[in-house]
Order: sequence, then structure tokens, then C-alpha cells
Amino acid sequence: MSASFPAHHSDTIFALATAPGRSGIAVIRVSGPKADDALRALTKQRLPAERIAVVRTLFDKTNDDIIDTALVLRFAAPHSYTGENVVEFQTHGGPAVIASLLRVLGRQGGLRLAEPGEFSRRAVENGRLDLTQAEAIADLVAAETDAQRRQAVRQSEGKLAELYEDWRARLIRSAAWVEAALDFPDEEIPADATERSRLVINEIAAEIRRHLDDGHRGEILRDGLQVAVIGPPNAGKSSLVNALARRDVAIVSPFPGTTRDVIEVRLDLKGYPVIVADTAGLREAEGPIEAEGIRRARSRAESAHVRLLVEDGSSAEGHWSGSRSGDVVVWNKADLVNNRARQGLWISAKTGEGLAELIDTLAARAKDHMQGEAPALTRARHREALEQAAHSLEQAQMTKQAELAAEHLRQAMRAIGRITGRVDLDELLDVVFRDFCLGK
Repeated sequence: MSASFPAHHSDTIFALATAPGRSGIAVIRVSGPKADDALRALTKQRLPAERIAVVRTLFDKTNDDIIDTALVLRFAAPHSYTGENVVEFQTHGGPAVIASLLRVLGRQGGLRLAEPGEFSRRAVENGRLDLTQAEAIADLVAAETDAQRRQAVRQSEGKLAELYEDWRARLIRSAAWVEAALDFPDEEIPADATERSRLVINEIAAEIRRHLDDGHRGEILRDGLQVAVIGPPNAGKSSLVNALARRDVAIVSPFPGTTRDVIEVRLDLKGYPVIVADTAGLREAEGPIEAEGIRRARSRAESAHVRLLVEDGSSAEGHWSGSRSGDVVVWNKADLVNNRARQGLWISAKTGEGLAELIDTLAARAKDHMQGEAPALTRARHREALEQAAHSLEQAQMTKQAELAAEHLRQAMRAIGRITGRVDLDELLDVVFRDFCLGK
């Protein structure tokens, strides 16, 4: 559900910035022109110095009840996260304390509960962050593995923005000669300047195409490597998924066709995010429900980044015919087999034999899909804008008309600027911040 933000900042917003529920400490953040007024009303004392943590008793002014004793921090505009006056209350993390403080803040005039992502949106609008850094903050909050954390930290430091703004700045300089030829037709434009401009535009177009040709590694790292566990019935696919997850996530039984739907489990394999999907056994279906499960299994197998083809190593039957190049072939039930001549990884989901080697193999595949030269594209929004920019640059190079070339260059610069929020900011913000958590 997308947030609906007000068009002005005359109001002051507040929200719980830490996770809801019971905890040792909770942080409630207030941002806007009345943040200092809220602090004075709650503490009944003068404002503390900026950026100096102080202990204050918080009161409900309607009945003089003590809400809590809190650590209070005050940040004056523009030197705060949002670029506005900001106050943070670090209270005890009991639900009653949090609810009471939020209720008291909500009763003060000019204050309202923040929308999800509104603190970060204000930081962007006030020039404290660009859009890629704001998105990185959301990714850092959501990071489940070290690799995801590292990528989010690099982006939050402005690595992506630096790359894109460098392209945009070079394009502005190069396009200046094209614009000059249009605006001042009677002036003589140096021939070498025009040629240098064309060369730079070619270079940037090639750099953008190389950046796009990355196998979607940044997006895969952000979302997780999709691994489909496929194979014939009763090969031990569900048992393997349970063993990898170290808990019972899939039903295991000796009867073929037990697994009817795709069951997913998110794993952290040596710092890399992996989503393992248990699928229905692939065979001739017995009934419409199993047929639908098999259809879903085949669909997931087609879209997966990596496929684990699990076979029953104790069976005398040959290799399943549905394998393809790149599949990781896994022979299960190694505890029942002495002769292991078949090529592939031999494991026992029952005893754990071979699981460490399989995890190493999956982690290596994940690394291959996710590692590369930093920084990486992390969102479809970035990719779409860069595709548009590259196309516009290529169109500019192909046209002989200066007016059309200039327009294509403007379109390219606008497309790159949309990634960081340098242009068309208002129309982007609702899309970018709609999935943020409350208090960020």
C-alpha cells in the first residue's frame, strides 16, 4: 500500500523508530518545526544543548503522570537526519511506555504520526540524502546476510550516486556544444570540440551498457538467489530442504506425491541470501491437484537461478532425463549405498553426510551470481532508467539533426537524474518510499 504524503512540511511528524514489541530500549523520533516544543512540553524544562544526551523525566501534561525517564537527544536543523529539527526519546521498551508516549505526542497541536518512509523522504527533499542512499537505508534495515549488508552500506555511502552523477556531469559538459550550436548558430563551434563531445557520449553509452550487463547480480543479492529443488518423487527433496533449513519446513512421507505446492525457505549460506524451493516430484500426475503441483514445480524450475536435481542414490534406475546443463546433481540416501560411481554430490539428508560440501557448492554458485565490480544495480527502477538513458544516447549518435540529438541527450540526462532524484523528484517519491518501514 503506497503512502500518501502531504505536499508541505508545516506539520511535525513522530514515530517509533525501533521495532514494535517488547525490548530493552525503544527510540521514538520527532521531526519538524514543533519538535522542540514537544520536547519542552514533555520534560517541563529548558531545551538541552544540541547533540548532548541528557536524562529527562517525561510527563503527560493532561494529568502530570510520569510516562518514563528517558535519554533525550536534540538535533537542530539542518544538521539532522531529516534536515529539520529532530528530537529522539530513548525510553524503556515496554509496550505501555511506547503507547503512552505516542498518545501524548499525538495530542499536541501540529504533530501527527509519520507515514512509512516519511523521515527518509524529508531527508531527500532537504538534500541530506539522494534517492539511492535512501533506498540503501531501507535495504540495510532489511538485510539478512553479510553480503546484503555490505552492498547496502556501499550504496548508503553514495557509491552508486557517484557513478551516476559522474555520467550525468560528463553528459552535461558534452551536450553543451550541441546546445551551443543550436542557441548560437552564427558562432563558429570548434570542430575538435564537437568530435570530443561525440567521443565522450560514445564512452558513456558503452559504460552504461557494461554496467547493465551484470547478470542482475545486485538485484539477486538484494532479493536472494532462487534455488529450485527438483527431481522424481521419493528422492528425498523435502528431507534435503529440512536438513538445509535445520528445521521441519516440508512434510516428509514415504508416499509419492506428498508435496503438492512450492514451499520456500530463506537461508543464509556463508553470508549469501538463498531462497530454496521444495517442489512436487516430477512424474505423471494422479489427479488435478498433483498436476497443478507439478506445473508449479516446472515453472519454478524454469525461473530458478540454480537447480538442485535430487536423485535417489539407492535406486537402480538411471539418471532422470529432465536434467540440464548447470544443474547441481545430488544423489541422496548415501547412507544406503556402497558403490558411488555416479557423477554428482553424494549426500544423506538423514545422517547429514555430504551436506557441508553441498552448502559449499551452493555458496560458490551464489558468489558467482552476486559478486562483481562494485557498485551494482540493486533495483529495477535503476535498470529501467539506465536502459532509457543508453537508448537515448544511441539515438543521439545516430541522428544527423542537431535538434533531435540535443533532445535525445536531454532525455538521457533526465533518465540518469531520476535515479538519484536530481530531476522529476515529486513524481518519484511516492514510488520509492511506499515500502519503507514506519519510523524511517
